[in-house]
Amino acid sequence: MFALDISWFIDSVLIFALAFLIDLVLGEYPDRIHPTIGIGKLITYLKTKAKNKKPRIEKTNGILMALVAMSAFALPVFVLLYLLRSLPHPVGEILYIIVGAILFKATFAVSGMGQYTKPIAAALKKNDLTSARKWLPYIVRRDPNSLNERQIISAAVESIAESTTDGITAPFFFYALFGVPGAFAYRVINTLDSMVGYKNEEYKNIGWFSAKLDTLTNYIPARITAYLMVVAAFLLGEDWRESWRILQRDKHKTSSPNAGYTISAMAGALGIRLEKQDHYKLGDDKGHIFHEDIGKALRIMVLTSALFGLVAVLPILMFRIYLIGL
Repeated sequence: MFALDISWFIDSVLIFALAFLIDLVLGEYPDRIHPTIGIGKLITYLKTKAKNKKPRIEKTNGILMALVAMSAFALPVFVLLYLLRSLPHPVGEILYIIVGAILFKATFAVSGMGQYTKPIAAALKKNDLTSARKWLPYIVRRDPNSLNERQIISAAVESIAESTTDGITAPFFFYALFGVPGAFAYRVINTLDSMVGYKNEEYKNIGWFSAKLDTLTNYIPARITAYLMVVAAFLLGEDWRESWRILQRDKHKTSSPNAGYTISAMAGALGIRLEKQDHYKLGDDKGHIFHEDIGKALRIMVLTSALFGLVAVLPILMFRIYLIGL
């Protein structure tokens, strides 16, 4: 007989809420203790072991690399939280919530995006393109020296829009489905894609599985996030009708089957064109794009993240705990 274990549900909600609060108040963890740095170091080690002269073996090694990396972080997190929850009540439950929140926070970054994009907006406000370009490599791979002011703003807003999914709502989604270990597994997948998910000669074999996994895991979160951006635009007084229209028109114009959703929704909400040279143009060019659009994009991102927690995370958590009891 299925039943909702209210204690597990409350604990899961508290972990989510506390992690969100930690992010908003404290921001990103220092690099020296951030698990993502450890994930990157492990991937760097594994990819050297995965290389092989035979493409088939290299592809198989790429699968093993991804599975080993995910297991290396998700399994210890699962064991730790399980042991904490098993301790005598209420100490075990309290530790479970606090440690779970601290760990979960490491898988997403709401305020972290502002850490890198607000200085860009501040520099552009002073017409300081040199300083603005110095911050761009933290968020995009484009050559900053080749970009003018309009393109710098576009790159920053695009990054905010795309990172709303892979930096926030996708970890939320997999937390709702599989708890903190699920969020860690997703963070490993996303890091794998950013490090080896390229179609060049070096990574086309060892990175193909990681790239496919990243596309698959972002598929549902990207679409939910994009439509919630329309709602966020409405609540913030931005152009939600244009956000909806551009989303429907331009969502398939990027090479990524996921990124186009949130970027087009953001472009419509702000009434600007977002473009990556020789790749895509999303939204209508109305002749204006300002540094203030970066701040507007950040506000949409934060509200979209909160909405995702309410309309996606909470119902999924309730359904999961109803089915399996934890």
